[in-house]
Amino acid sequence: MRFQILGPVRVWQGTSDVELGPPKQRALLALLLAHAGHPMPLHGIVDALWQEDPPATAVNVVHRHVASLRRLLEPGLRSGTTSNRLVRASGGYGLHVSEEELDLLRFRTLREEAHRSAQQGDLVKAVELLVEALDLWRGPAASGIPAEIRALPVFTAIDDEHVVAVKDAAAYVPTAGAALTERVLVTLRQAASHHPFDEALQARLIEVLAAAGRQAEALETYQVVRARIADEIGLEPGPELRKAQRGALDQSHRPQPVPPAAPAPLATGAADRVRPAQLPRDLGAFTGRGAELERLDSLVPDPAEPAQTVVVSGMAGVGKTTLAVHWANRLAPRFPDGQVYVDLRGFHLSGAAMSAAEALRALLDAFGVPVGDIPAELHAQAATYRGLLAGRRVLVVLDNARDSEQVRPLLPAPHGCLAVVTSRHQLQGLMAVEGAHSVTLRPLDESEARGLLARRLGAVRVEREEDAVAEIIRLSERLPLALAIVSARAALNPGYPLAAIADELRASHGSLDAFTGEPPLADARCVFSWSYQALTPEAARLFRLLALHPGPDCSVAAAASLTASRPRQARTHLTELVRAHLLFENEPGRFSSHSLLRAYAAELVDELDTSDEAAAATTRVLDHYLHSAHAAETALAPHRERITLRRHAVHTLPERFPDQRAAADWFDRERPVLLAAVEQDGRRGDGAFSWQLATALELYLDRNGRWQQQRTVQTTAITAAQRGGDLLGQAHGQRALGFALSRLEQWEGAGEHLERALNLFEELGDTHGQARVHRYAAFVTNQHGRHADALDHYRLAQELYRSAGHLNGEASVHNEVGWTYLLMGEYGKAIDECSRSLAIHQETGDPNGEAAAWDSLGVTHDRLGHHERALDGFRHALELYRRIRDSYLEADTLVHIADTHLALGRADSAGLTLGQALDILESIGHPSAEDVRAKLLEIG
Repeated sequence: MRFQILGPVRVWQGTSDVELGPPKQRALLALLLAHAGHPMPLHGIVDALWQEDPPATAVNVVHRHVASLRRLLEPGLRSGTTSNRLVRASGGYGLHVSEEELDLLRFRTLREEAHRSAQQGDLVKAVELLVEALDLWRGPAASGIPAEIRALPVFTAIDDEHVVAVKDAAAYVPTAGAALTERVLVTLRQAASHHPFDEALQARLIEVLAAAGRQAEALETYQVVRARIADEIGLEPGPELRKAQRGALDQSHRPQPVPPAAPAPLATGAADRVRPAQLPRDLGAFTGRGAELERLDSLVPDPAEPAQTVVVSGMAGVGKTTLAVHWANRLAPRFPDGQVYVDLRGFHLSGAAMSAAEALRALLDAFGVPVGDIPAELHAQAATYRGLLAGRRVLVVLDNARDSEQVRPLLPAPHGCLAVVTSRHQLQGLMAVEGAHSVTLRPLDESEARGLLARRLGAVRVEREEDAVAEIIRLSERLPLALAIVSARAALNPGYPLAAIADELRASHGSLDAFTGEPPLADARCVFSWSYQALTPEAARLFRLLALHPGPDCSVAAAASLTASRPRQARTHLTELVRAHLLFENEPGRFSSHSLLRAYAAELVDELDTSDEAAAATTRVLDHYLHSAHAAETALAPHRERITLRRHAVHTLPERFPDQRAAADWFDRERPVLLAAVEQDGRRGDGAFSWQLATALELYLDRNGRWQQQRTVQTTAITAAQRGGDLLGQAHGQRALGFALSRLEQWEGAGEHLERALNLFEELGDTHGQARVHRYAAFVTNQHGRHADALDHYRLAQELYRSAGHLNGEASVHNEVGWTYLLMGEYGKAIDECSRSLAIHQETGDPNGEAAAWDSLGVTHDRLGHHERALDGFRHALELYRRIRDSYLEADTLVHIADTHLALGRADSAGLTLGQALDILESIGHPSAEDVRAKLLEIG
């Protein structure tokens, strides 16, 4: 088993990575590794993991994590057996690891050996040992654990050991020869970039550069460091830096030895002496991305393994370059033959992407190939490049790529090399042809976003205004670019409260006004525009029009309706937007985008599309949802009365449903979009879509127990219909709202809204509407035990259905009258009414109504003690509900079956049946699940 703490915390069992579990558990392992060989007291573990605010269960949590780690580290350990690896000692825990197993112990041993070699005068051996020790590092110690734990002294002290080792290597290297000097320089540059104000470290860099004959670079480094210290701290360089500068000046004035004449070398021969170190400076405020860094680390090839290519892709502003540069700087010591960086300008303000030939010339130049030796043709340049890298271990960072063809000639071929490519496109060609690995970035998670703000603004300021920080993160939707722009503004105004910035973001929500900085890189509009300009005209139009789409995600059919195109065309354009990371495909066929991209698209619609074009697109997409919802409701309850819709707009593509399950699944997928569509048209449209869509949603929302959403939707619909003077819309909304309030047991409001609905339907002469209101009113009066009043309402509903010739409506009323008699204890009348209902529904072929009648008959027989007859009725109902795939009523019937089993003394059967009902109710999120769970607990 091998353990790594010099970088991300990792464990290998043989060649396999061990999954280390949740963050606190991983952090516990890191603490034990950092204290390897020394037990850590339990109170010290609790203090480290929770610091000033441990929960009451902290000790128990530690014990659970220890148990989990033991199972991971000793898979064969039986329960109750003493662990030989993670042991209990000194009132806490310790981890037994050897030097061969833990990189930290090996690092310290190599440092000690180097120190002894230096004392004995063997500086070359000392440098070799230090280089071997520094090669063990894969980044900051214990990176990837929570930032507040990573900041503990035990880990920063390990980081300090790294810096001391680098300084020691730099002190010994001037006498160690050119090859070792180049290897130390790579690590020294990286450490100096991570610690820009460590004057001793910067001085070592200047001294080593000068000793390697790079006096000009040494003096330039001094000027850069001097300016940084003056600008950031307001001080002049200290004596160590000034001494290093004087040494570089002295060497620059000495005559350099002239090498003997030699035959003109080949391009690659001249380049053999050059080991470029071109990586951009790592961002000091980098934070987060622990999971992505761990995934990236797993892809680094060993020297003997084939070259690897990693594509880091994601939307504009998500931090692709920042992550790639940070990771590359961490990896630099592992690629001693050079690290090169090329900005391919795939998405650039100028619009001029770098050609592959231009990029190859830059790469060859980086390795010292004279301009005159670089071939003119692309294939010859690529061959020279591949030959140049033969036998070398090189890291190539290709930033901001446009497409796969731009990148392919630039990929290194030799074993052990690594190419890191960033792009706003997915570059699927590289994955398919070159076997590249993909790492897709999404916006930061909540803790990472908070960490970014804390690194830029200071932890104290962030902790002082936690609510404002949470609002900033929410409104920025955790996009690194947006957070960087906001934090830059806050940093420039340290006395400005973060709450005021949050208020500004809230006021401009839905636009990019609050995310405007210094262009091009710190301005969201400018950055997004580069991706937009690279689109085909058709995909660009779809991107704009998606700003008019009402909900959080959309389907292919909705996109086709929006753009008046065919589904196949819409799918092609959606795929282009996904590849450009302007959309996410969160699940097959469902597409969404970041809210800031939607805001940018909305601005483009206003700028580039006429109001008539935008209105037509909005009508098509709302028609798509309205007519699809109407078709889905029809599939769910074919014999239920419903409104008549006008013909949908030309080029609209409503969904069609083969059965009830498909309709219910569509409602499940589209529910957030449908609710948003009701709200959007209710606020900004004429309201006609709003109330009609709310009416189509009524049955689905009621069956699934989403009564709070029903109340919200119907209230919006009523307001919209009132604004448009639409009496029919008001009537349907009042009726549905009244019934929803009765489900929520808000009886007074339910009665008021049902009465208003009845008056409106009477004024309109709508008999179907009146009948449905009477049925709902009967439900309310039954709930209050006023069964005679309920029967009066049912009598009126029956007459209205009969006058309208609605036979299935009459049959449904017979069943509900039968249920009322059941509540009254008049079981004979209940059986008569439910039997009449059953006969009519069987005659008209209405399986919904037939199933309801069988269920009512089953309950009635159960009350009469006819339990086997009751079970027979329930079985009929259950078979029908399953056939028509009505999940909620299937669960309701299962509960009735369980009641009958209990009456027969069959507790086991009742428990199994209730478990089936509970599974269904929990899967659809129905509130009745709580009652069923309680009943299960009662029977044990």
